[in-house]
Amino acid sequence: MTIQKILIVDDSPTERYYLTDILVRNGFSVTTADNGEDALAKIRAERPQLILMDVVMPGANGFQVTRAIARDPELAAVPVIICSSKNQETDRIWGMRQGAKDYFVKPVDEGQLLARIATLGA
Repeated sequence: MTIQKILIVDDSPTERYYLTDILVRNGFSVTTADNGEDALAKIRAERPQLILMDVVMPGANGFQVTRAIARDPELAAVPVIICSSKNQETDRIWGMRQGAKDYFVKPVDEGQLLARIATLGA
């Protein structure tokens, strides 16, 4: 399945703009959410093929939302890549345990992100 529709979940307008710019320039369709609750509603309504998830957000954090996605039979097939400023190895391990397919530290490297999206869609 080639990935076309991506949901960016981040409370920072700057990060949403940065990631949206990268993805749109490379032919992806992008929607955004600025918190976990909004993200879950958009995932159910819009059925993205990939989610880029921040960790530190108001309300439910990215780890909690990723875990909720992974445990929901309707949503579990949607891959999540965590994109966070939390750069400790323990954060990366915890994110992967919650169900994330990968973990990138901000600022996200464009080439690495696009390569990972390509492998997830292969």
